[in-house]
Amino acid sequence: MMKNTTKDTIYYEAYGNLYLNITNQCSANCVFCIRDFSDGVYGYNLRLSHEPTADEIINELDPLDLSKYKEVVFTGFGEPTIRLDELLEVTRWLTERNVLVRLDTNGHANLINPHRDAVSELKEAGLSAVSVSLNAESEELYNELCRPVYDNSYKAMLDFTKVALDAGMQTRMTVVGVPEIDIEKCERIAHEIGADFHVR
Repeated sequence: MMKNTTKDTIYYEAYGNLYLNITNQCSANCVFCIRDFSDGVYGYNLRLSHEPTADEIINELDPLDLSKYKEVVFTGFGEPTIRLDELLEVTRWLTERNVLVRLDTNGHANLINPHRDAVSELKEAGLSAVSVSLNAESEELYNELCRPVYDNSYKAMLDFTKVALDAGMQTRMTVVGVPEIDIEKCERIAHEIGADFHVR
């Protein structure tokens, strides 16, 4: 298993993909978040001592054989769209190298970046897929489980998903398999929007 030689884990491998950990900040505080129970996943410590710049991320990726991965995925211990400029710059760099890039997101991008059109910018940068955390079949339950920073986060997440689909991105919605969540209702919501569905 590949290990990162720097103090912080900016990338890690799993399932034939390369995952990027570019922030520990998040616009939600989900009751089931792995951050509350662990320092990382798959044996990697994902707690960052500082937020890596786009140049730092690219310098970490440059020596790697990126062609061996199915996708490079922005995910990790935070919400990547909090660092939208870095996300865009690294996505452009990866796309220039014919790498498929996916974003795992809570769908709050337009609340976090209110004066920008996040989906259009991501699409233009070359992002090919998004995976959006649905996590609840109603706004009330979503607010209870995900404890978002912003008002109307549930609607913003649904809107983000619809816009991503309209932009032609491969789009799926996901939920955590916990008893409080009605998986069947969530799957129905995803399919009504037109997205794929995945239980993680």
